[in-house]
Amino acid sequence: MNLGVCLPTFAEPGDEKLGDIPALARHAEQVGLDAVWAGDRLCARTPFLDSVVALSAAAAVTTRVRIGFGVMLLALRQQAWAARQLSSLQQLSGNRVVLGVGAGVHPQDWPVGGVPFAGRGSRTEAILRALPELFAGRPTSLLTVPGEPVMTLESPVPAPPLWVGGMSDRALRRAVEHGAGWLASLLDPVQLGLRVAGLEAAAAEAGTRTPEVGTTVFAALSTDAGESRRGHQRLVRYLRALTGDDGPDVRQTARLVVSGPPEKLAERLDQYVRAGARTFVVNLSGDDLRRQYELLARTRQLLLG
Repeated sequence: MNLGVCLPTFAEPGDEKLGDIPALARHAEQVGLDAVWAGDRLCARTPFLDSVVALSAAAAVTTRVRIGFGVMLLALRQQAWAARQLSSLQQLSGNRVVLGVGAGVHPQDWPVGGVPFAGRGSRTEAILRALPELFAGRPTSLLTVPGEPVMTLESPVPAPPLWVGGMSDRALRRAVEHGAGWLASLLDPVQLGLRVAGLEAAAAEAGTRTPEVGTTVFAALSTDAGESRRGHQRLVRYLRALTGDDGPDVRQTARLVVSGPPEKLAERLDQYVRAGARTFVVNLSGDDLRRQYELLARTRQLLLG
């Protein structure tokens, strides 16, 4: 099992402050968590930090935890620069990068980036096909760039494990074709189990192994009932602000959020384990994140027995 935390790179509604990423990444490592993750957007309804910059800051002050993109909008980025940034982060972090990639679901991000929203899936797949060759330092045609110029990264690095995000059938096929794992989001354990069955079917049809399965989980951890209740409400508002009208409604969001002590989160994660997940990206909310990281580490101990 791999239990990590999503660093607070997005501010909560009404709060302009962003988290102290280096200090929190260091604390996550010290309490025994396995990974730190960051989401990726170009436009959002709340202040946020760029994922590459935030994870570089986290990598600079840690030595063990994996450094995860959950998930990078690779097709929204210029291919050569993305490859250069990722290989640099892989090299400087000591090969700790976990590259989560998604095609994106928010149309407002794309005009600002100068990239059409239509065709983002095929653009993502073209970049994914090129990444192994680029990371290996071999001359590689950049198929998403006019004229298809050839690029060579002069300092080869081990290719980061690739996790494909998304809930569509195409995302599942993309995970089977390119990914070491599939990273789900906004699914309850029953829904996840159904999609895992689809992932297994896609892998069987392709004649290859089923990718590993992970999911994001939203939680407000506390041993105080009143604080848990307030954390639950705050996290529902935060999640709704991030997903907007494209995401689940308030009632569905409330069911996805877990609030309470570590034992309650361990029970929910065990349900996800039974549905097939082994990797968890836990998105925590609240003022005392250091204490919540400690409670998340306690959740890890409960799961491992």
